[in-house]
Amino acid sequence: MIMSKGEQTRQEIVERARALAGEVGLEGLSLGVLAAGMNLSKSGLFAHFRSKEALQIAVLQRAIDHFIQEVVVPALRQPRGEPRLRRLFDLHLAWIHGNARGGSCFFMALTHEYDDRPGPVRDLLVRSQRDWYDTIARAARAAVEEGHFRADLDLDQFAYEFVGIGMVFQQVAKLLEDPRAEARARAAFETLLGHSRP
Repeated sequence: MIMSKGEQTRQEIVERARALAGEVGLEGLSLGVLAAGMNLSKSGLFAHFRSKEALQIAVLQRAIDHFIQEVVVPALRQPRGEPRLRRLFDLHLAWIHGNARGGSCFFMALTHEYDDRPGPVRDLLVRSQRDWYDTIARAARAAVEEGHFRADLDLDQFAYEFVGIGMVFQQVAKLLEDPRAEARARAAFETLLGHSRP
């Protein structure tokens, strides 16, 4: 599909804004700085995004779409049950590690930025994170159905601990710069799997 010049410019703005937001956060995005960095006038940028909030939502949606394509979709190609959950975990760690090079995991950074800031950006972030927890819980349910996990497994608790391992990995790898961060994350995941089996 061939994009119009306007749509191509819009996509470029979103990508540039996403990179900038990784450094300064979504609230720190400056339309003036963004426009200048792209050799656009501020009014030219406003022709594509009528408000800073509209741009923030577009940037967040792009990050969500990338996460789904890079983490969720490839994992769904694996057999149901524990193999799929293992792939989901591997790709999640890779996502955190890859995004951490530019600052921190985009979603974890936004969690701190928007935890008490109401509005459409927070609503989209909350929805995306609930979807992520649901994805993990559904994969765990499939593991129960396949007989890999015990029948009485608390699926929500499993998702909670799965996400928690990723959060600690982010902190230990990036903030504490511990070279053992990934090994510890994988050991924690193996413990979670072991507690989940019959």
